[in-house]
Amino acid sequence: MRERIWAPPLLLLLPLLLPPPLWGGPPDSPRRELELEPGPLQPFDLLYASGAAAYYSGDYERAVRDLEAALRSHRRLREIRTRCARHCAARHPLPPPPPGEGPGAELPLFRSLLGRARCYRSCETQRLGGPASRHRVSEDVRSDFQRRVPYNYLQRAYIKLNQLEKAVEAAHTFFVANPEHMEMQQNIENYRATAGVEALQLVDREAKPHMESYNAGVKHYEADDFEMAIRHFEQALREYFVEDTECRTLCEGPQRFEEYEYLGYKAGLYEAIADHYMQVLVCQHECVRELATRPGRLSPIENFLPLHYDYLQFAYYRGKAWIIREDFLGGCGSSLQTSHFFGEYVKALECAKAYLLCHPDDEDVLDNVDYYESLLDDSIDPASIEAREDLTMFVKRHKLESELIKSAAEGLGFSYTEPNYWIRYGGRQDENRVPSGVNVEGAEVHGFSMGKKLSPKIDRDLREGGPLLYENITFVYNSEQLNGTQRVLLDNVLSEEQCRELHSVASGIMLVGDGYRGKTSPHTPNEKFEGATVLKALKSGYEGRVPLKSARLFYDISEKARRIVESYFMLNSTLYFSYTHMVCRTALSGQQDRRNDLSHPIHADNCLLDPEANECWKEPPAYTFRDYSALLYMNDDFEGGEFIFTEMDAKTVTASIKPKCGRMISFSSGGENPHGVKAVTKGKRCAVALWFTLDPLYRELERIQADEVIAILDQEQQGKHELNINPKDEL
Repeated sequence: MRERIWAPPLLLLLPLLLPPPLWGGPPDSPRRELELEPGPLQPFDLLYASGAAAYYSGDYERAVRDLEAALRSHRRLREIRTRCARHCAARHPLPPPPPGEGPGAELPLFRSLLGRARCYRSCETQRLGGPASRHRVSEDVRSDFQRRVPYNYLQRAYIKLNQLEKAVEAAHTFFVANPEHMEMQQNIENYRATAGVEALQLVDREAKPHMESYNAGVKHYEADDFEMAIRHFEQALREYFVEDTECRTLCEGPQRFEEYEYLGYKAGLYEAIADHYMQVLVCQHECVRELATRPGRLSPIENFLPLHYDYLQFAYYRGKAWIIREDFLGGCGSSLQTSHFFGEYVKALECAKAYLLCHPDDEDVLDNVDYYESLLDDSIDPASIEAREDLTMFVKRHKLESELIKSAAEGLGFSYTEPNYWIRYGGRQDENRVPSGVNVEGAEVHGFSMGKKLSPKIDRDLREGGPLLYENITFVYNSEQLNGTQRVLLDNVLSEEQCRELHSVASGIMLVGDGYRGKTSPHTPNEKFEGATVLKALKSGYEGRVPLKSARLFYDISEKARRIVESYFMLNSTLYFSYTHMVCRTALSGQQDRRNDLSHPIHADNCLLDPEANECWKEPPAYTFRDYSALLYMNDDFEGGEFIFTEMDAKTVTASIKPKCGRMISFSSGGENPHGVKAVTKGKRCAVALWFTLDPLYRELERIQADEVIAILDQEQQGKHELNINPKDEL
């Protein structure tokens, strides 16, 4: 548990408790009224589970019904939580701090807090038709909905029901958030080829309105249709602030205290309030990043919110420039038209000044401000034209949040680094900042992202070709022959007898979903995954459930693989186990027709692969400490299942390897080696997967425990030899 530096008194905590004003967007943006819907809302996780079960049982009509209901329930739950939060905040506003301290000075604040909590619980219970606790779901289900996995089931079910148009919608909606999914891309192409390219429109059912309007604004801007560009950018801003309000509201839900065991959390009143609120506030502060990130992308659109105002300042100016030219050519003009021109210059100036709130030292926009001011009528005082109120309020709150988080980080002892939310590398690429040409190809720059780290180039010497240490091992291909970096393919690392023995162990110890958080089909619904660790194998052997000799073989061959990798790549430091896992994937019967997905999607082992940006981000949840990987295959009596390397686009295959008994592929774990597994379409494919690290801090805990078990077994065996005990005499 971290050490507390200070415990703030109540009056100092008051600013932490005060929420941001509930303006939620431009002052004139309409507020939606609460709408009551009869009947209890069914938990979306139960509907999702029922739909998936129906799909696997072949009841596709029920699968569609329950999966669609799950998606509606998920959307409705978010809507209810957002509306209840707004409703209760309006009914129970938090009072300002009293002018002087005295007995009970904090009571009005807590009275409002308690009233808001009671209102929120009552609102949720009424609208949900029951207690909110029924709608708490696991992280796995939450992740599936974030990755749009239900749409994967839906597109398959709709195809089974011959509903092509709905299948295309579901497939496209899933593909938008999973652009590396090769099967879905192929499915969409097949569907459109079947129906005709023009017959089917690709619809993203989960599209964010603010992002759609922004994209439309950019297209109209590029086409010099400035009136429509203005309309869409203004609409995008209204929708952005609505989405921001929803994002911030959803951050107010339960928080996970990662540094504490929940049952052992003993913080006092003020520490508990501060801990919870700071997690909420950091989450809300990050909404800027979330709203700027397209589905399925790791890097946000840089400078996203300020870009709206950058486009608008030019659109307002250029739109009026076109009208002036038309009036001049047409030989007509009027004082009314002239007044309108000045009105649009004022709007251009307001937008330019708004942009400067995020980039006050942008010389080009500063020049634009001077230029717009020179165009104003003499009756208008340029100093009276201020930055737009919507962004002024937003940036003010954002800066206050930033200061508060930094102050709390210093005072409460947690680490926080403020990302650069308004990085200016993302922007319009006009040749001249004062309105001239139009070219926005660089509006989304992924190479400079907020707080992300590129997978760095390997900072150690890249060497290979060291001794293989063991007899009978056959060298097959090196990095050059495998069209990559730090790759090697070897045969005969295992004998046929050892493969059979490992298979026997696997059948006795493997559990469905082991190593995949209990998920039967973690990467594809068309295969079943089973796994086991070294420690589990040794315990099973010690308990007599599998032969101890066979369980130890799993331990020994993994150590053999580690030594080979360390030697072949000529590493100067010790290579440690990071994770060791025996895994079998089995093709599910009845689900292999026209299948072209992957058994394991293209990925890298120590960074988050971003195919669109052609980068790999070395940040959590990636296992950033992994340095080398190896796969030791146990059989070849199956169809499909080839291991493939690709380029960073996750599409261009650079090498394909057919598994067989005793074959081992090893490679460095970074973005230089994206890889995946083709679909297993028949039979069971088994392998020992190994990940290694050069950092002893990240040694596999189960491996250390397995080492201790082996040491005990060796001591017992040595004792028997010293006493000349014949093992058979023990029977």
